[in-house]
Amino acid sequence: MNTRCMKETIRYAWGASSLGEFIAASSDCGLVALEFAKREGPLTSVLTSVFSEAELVEDSTSLKETVEKATSLIEHPAAAASVSVDMRGSQFEREVWCALQEIPTGRTISYVELACRLGGPRLAQQVGEACAANKIAVVIPCHRVLRKNGSISGYRWGTWRKRALLEREYLENFTLT
Repeated sequence: MNTRCMKETIRYAWGASSLGEFIAASSDCGLVALEFAKREGPLTSVLTSVFSEAELVEDSTSLKETVEKATSLIEHPAAAASVSVDMRGSQFEREVWCALQEIPTGRTISYVELACRLGGPRLAQQVGEACAANKIAVVIPCHRVLRKNGSISGYRWGTWRKRALLEREYLENFTLT
């Protein structure tokens, strides 16, 4: 059988958290999307546009554990919940996303500082663009990146969520140490 001609299947399921409803979507290789959105919203059309060549299948049974782990990470970011990810992006985006996963819970970094780690301060804008392109909220913690002056900047799922995630991480990290 020619697997190159087979249509990829992306399975998705809905979850709920104190920061709102979310959708988790996985390929055979791992989580490809974790997005905050309302169930009645246009998110499945977003999945359709991002995974236009894939068959989208709602599958709450096989993604039950993934949704539970995602909920746990949202509610208690300091809790270790291992989730396999299938990062889909350019080489630079994947480098940024891997670097984000190395930032300890409860800590933040500036776009410029992260850019310096990846090749120089001139890459700060591209780092910001890679953060904005991240489709896997919380698991790839782009919420830990701040402006150079330490202020909270845009977040694809709302700056109020970014602030809430950072507060939770700080409080949990503070109480654990």
